[in-house]
Amino acid sequence: MLKLRDGIAELYKKVATSLPPDVREAMQSGLARETEGSTAFSTLSVQTENMKLARETARPICQDTGVPTFWVKVPTGLSHFEMKNTIIEATRLATEKVPLRPNAVDSITDRNSGDNTGIGFPVIYMEETRESSLTVDLMLKGAGCENAGQIYKLPSEELNAQRDLDGVRKCVLDAVQKAQGRGCPPYILGVGIGATKDQVTKLAKEQLLRRLTDVNKIDELAALEARILNELNELGIGPMGLGGRTTALGVKIGVNHRHPASYFVDVSVSCWATRRGRLIW
Repeated sequence: MLKLRDGIAELYKKVATSLPPDVREAMQSGLARETEGSTAFSTLSVQTENMKLARETARPICQDTGVPTFWVKVPTGLSHFEMKNTIIEATRLATEKVPLRPNAVDSITDRNSGDNTGIGFPVIYMEETRESSLTVDLMLKGAGCENAGQIYKLPSEELNAQRDLDGVRKCVLDAVQKAQGRGCPPYILGVGIGATKDQVTKLAKEQLLRRLTDVNKIDELAALEARILNELNELGIGPMGLGGRTTALGVKIGVNHRHPASYFVDVSVSCWATRRGRLIW
């Protein structure tokens, strides 16, 4: 497990310092959409330069290295207990070596553990796979954009939203309107639809692992993702909320079956520095 620990520590470094190619390309496309000399153009220029420098110098792209969240597919026979301990040890190592900002604070004493580990920290989701290889997905999501997320229970009289996909669309638009530039746009939005609050919250965040070029396999959702993205970029909120044509880079929607009496929608907001990566072992 020692080599795996070191591999996960390297994954931390890669995710913290280098944005995925699809996000980098989307940022460049956003820059090309804005008028040269405008505030939006200047803001996106600074953001793209920041991501370039972080990659070249192997330094964290943002001072807030977020809450480490793992999705792990574990081959049959590999201990989940050992896997969790390996991730925790890798987190301690990465906090020192990358370095990562210590973000794990005891909710009772308000003390920082100093190494990004604690009760339920990092967040780890594990499932068994029939594949022979181990797959580790890591996301570092800052608190600013995490705080901008919203959960909805449909129908909603306030939004005039019913239990349907148009109701989901209204939820996403409302979440971005409420954020009003907080959480560092341009955003990437993950949306989860399903039966329970905890289910849709996890599902929404999982959507942020999808590449921006990925097309939803469900035609209705693919069309909805494209429509919402266009509508968000017509709001004029723009990069960092300073105005412009690039409020969002992508919208990704996941769906589960629901109970006849419940329809929950979670909108997970990610900042422009959507930091994610994968290790296959």
